[in-house]
Amino acid sequence: MSNHETVNEILVRLFANILDIEEKCLKIGEFSDLSITEMHVIDNIGINRERTMSDTAKDLRITSGTLTTAIDNLIKKGYVVRERSLEDRRVVKIKLSEKGVAAFCSHEDFHKDLVISALQQLNSNEEEVLIKVLSNIDVFFNNKYKF
Repeated sequence: MSNHETVNEILVRLFANILDIEEKCLKIGEFSDLSITEMHVIDNIGINRERTMSDTAKDLRITSGTLTTAIDNLIKKGYVVRERSLEDRRVVKIKLSEKGVAAFCSHEDFHKDLVISALQQLNSNEEEVLIKVLSNIDVFFNNKYKF
């Protein structure tokens, strides 16, 4: 197998494994009523801030219609609050409810635990190399596939 094939296989497998682990943990946890997509919307909204619908859709690289559907579901489930801007009634702002903040913090803790567990397998030199390699890959993808 060539280096290109090996890297491709590893990246595809890592991406799939992380999403699978995340989804399985979500389904057995306190926030099992959320889909992985909904959790990523919550993550993008963040805590202690209001976001516009259009900025959130842009950040998530989804259409406003797709985000509206997700936000409607998250409002029904009690994770998000939506309101019109007082300054400009055309602007719709969203923010996390108390329940949404709890879900955000739980998701953040999950990612911290995942990274800590992965890094425990490495010595400090390997950690530094991993960070450099992942940073280079991140820069490459951000530059090559900006849409």
